[in-house]
Amino acid sequence: MKYTMFTALAIFGLTMASQAQQQPTDSLVGKKVALDEVIVSALRATDKTPVTFTNFKKEDIAKVNLGQDIPVLLNYLPNVVSTTFDGTGIGYTDYRIRGADNSRINVTINGIPYNDADSQTTFFVNLQDFASSIENIQVQRGVGTSTNGAGAFGASVNILTDNYSEDAFGQISNSFGSFNSRKHTVRFGTGLLNDHFAFSGRLSRIASDGYVDRAFSDLSSYFLDGVYKDGNTLIKALVFGGSERTGLSFAGLTQDQLAQNRRTNFDGQFFDRDGNEQFYEDQTDNFRQDHYQLHISQEFNSAWTGNLSFHYTDNRGFFEQYIDDTNFLAFNGVPTLEFYRLEPFESGGNIVDNADLITRSHLFADFYGTVFNATYKTEPVRLVFGGAVNRYDGGQFGEIIDADGAILPQNPFRFFENSTDKWDANIYAKGTFSVGNNISLFGDLQLRNVDYEASGTLFEPGAILDVDETYTFFNPKAGVTYRPSAVNSYYFSYARANREPARVDFENGSPEPESLNDFELGWRHVNPNFQLNTNIYYLDFRNQLVLTGALDEVGFPIRTNSGSSFRLGFEIDANWKLSDKFSIRPNLALSTNKNRDFFFQRDGVLQNLGNTNISFSPEVVAGNALIFSPSDAWNLTLFSKYVGEQFMGNIDSRVSLLESYFVNDLNVQYTLQNLGIVKSIVFTGQINNIFDLEYENNGFFFTFDDTFTNPGTTTTVEGNGFYPQAGINFLVGATVNF
Repeated sequence: MKYTMFTALAIFGLTMASQAQQQPTDSLVGKKVALDEVIVSALRATDKTPVTFTNFKKEDIAKVNLGQDIPVLLNYLPNVVSTTFDGTGIGYTDYRIRGADNSRINVTINGIPYNDADSQTTFFVNLQDFASSIENIQVQRGVGTSTNGAGAFGASVNILTDNYSEDAFGQISNSFGSFNSRKHTVRFGTGLLNDHFAFSGRLSRIASDGYVDRAFSDLSSYFLDGVYKDGNTLIKALVFGGSERTGLSFAGLTQDQLAQNRRTNFDGQFFDRDGNEQFYEDQTDNFRQDHYQLHISQEFNSAWTGNLSFHYTDNRGFFEQYIDDTNFLAFNGVPTLEFYRLEPFESGGNIVDNADLITRSHLFADFYGTVFNATYKTEPVRLVFGGAVNRYDGGQFGEIIDADGAILPQNPFRFFENSTDKWDANIYAKGTFSVGNNISLFGDLQLRNVDYEASGTLFEPGAILDVDETYTFFNPKAGVTYRPSAVNSYYFSYARANREPARVDFENGSPEPESLNDFELGWRHVNPNFQLNTNIYYLDFRNQLVLTGALDEVGFPIRTNSGSSFRLGFEIDANWKLSDKFSIRPNLALSTNKNRDFFFQRDGVLQNLGNTNISFSPEVVAGNALIFSPSDAWNLTLFSKYVGEQFMGNIDSRVSLLESYFVNDLNVQYTLQNLGIVKSIVFTGQINNIFDLEYENNGFFFTFDDTFTNPGTTTTVEGNGFYPQAGINFLVGATVNF
């Protein structure tokens, strides 16, 4: 059935494209057609939509775009907590929204799902310098409106790439900073050629040594697009992607190790034959990702518009790691040869079962499909019909590429291998209906079907992946917006979301799908000098897959179903123009996040801990931007972020506590205009962590049962690790616009 549906949609797309050519009008001639009018508008919220959202505009992105990753650029938005592994925000970064980790945040690029379908995680390290090609971002907190891909359990992040420019342009951007960080970007655009065609592109290179030792980044990327416009038809093709090579830094540090040297990185540690400590320089992540998108948009008449998109993503890469026999045996209690499926052998009259190894864990995947929508819009009514069919076809395997003191049956020697085949189809209908001049009703129905098959051997000996599941989810949403005046509006909404477990969940047990009921009550106030958004949310979960705090063998977070849980919060953000020169943009999120009747086995006894805090869910998250513009040329912004203390596990252990922190960054921009052939030069400087705070914004927590110290007795042991962030550091750059 799924193959038939896919074929039918392709035929629908060809028919739509044919109709686009058969019905030319002049309504689009002579004006710029923004992609968000015909592609992402189906997924986006407006002021009449009763959901909580924030728009992040191009000019705000450009201000902070000096090489750091997208999660770091989003850090100062409401209820967002960004984290980094290298300590600077370049390379491997992460984020959480409303306490939900990034595998539970739906991300789309031009309406195309970006989350890895297998792990459900977003790896922004594979979108190198993508901020330089973004028109705007909308962040919908909570379930939001129906979107493509896995359900949004914390938020949905909708990214729109650059609209085409009717005028030719060129841009050269360079930035440099602490820890040998640098970014080099070249952008160009032809403008509209012969009133029909436009082409643009970008080449980028980002590199950094990282604050943490050997947590370097070496990133290269490209972005190319071509547009054809004719009457009511817009066709846009995009090709973008890049490669990354980053030093692994997932080992973390204990409090004692932080006190000794905050920049230490134990990833890749080994001891040579003389017992000297060494570090493997190729302890790295190596990955390449290439995206291909084709969007066909059509305005049929004054009421109807439609869009059809096709996409393909090619993923290839591997982790390379040094496995030290002494360290491995100490932590796992198993000799390396046994664990990695190698036979012990005799040497000099002794049985050798341990050796140093170099391994590579590979991932490869093809992700492709189609996304479509049609919009009907008149004065009292706006209806959107849409859906998608996508397939993920991938696999993983591990191999030993070298061994010190062991014999490989073949080189490389493959010790595990598995594959995944996942189909994801959804269809939705949503509408906004105006009742008089003051009330808008909103309805949204989505039906989603997931076929997920995965099989093969896993990293751990004897572990088998055997998944053959089909899920059908019905996700209704409804709400009302009341606008008593031109400056005030109030909204209330209910949304239901369901989502399937991810691969990592199946690897660590027999997980259940999770469900969420989201209730939002909000008030928006908008006038020329003051805008205010405030809302209360209640998220009621069943079988929420919460982070345990622990990591698997390759540093991937482990999750578990928590039964019944909830998040209750209050959010407020504002934009207040104090004068012609000063403005302030504060935001505050207060919440309580609880697992109900959480069970934990301590010292061999299963205990009901009652209500416990959900991991990685601070009760207080606050941000602010204080902006001073003494003239059109100058702009100074003080960014501030406070994140309250949070537990890294779900058992309220003090060992799992991540302390609160308050960080401030200063951004300065100066613009020179009209310099002959140079339209402008924008100088930007940013001092991060201006008060040189020593802090950690992420970490891990684990427990294990000790049954060997005192035979016959089970003792639960707790441990932790933290990821230190850089002290005061800087980035400076210049962008020349032609």
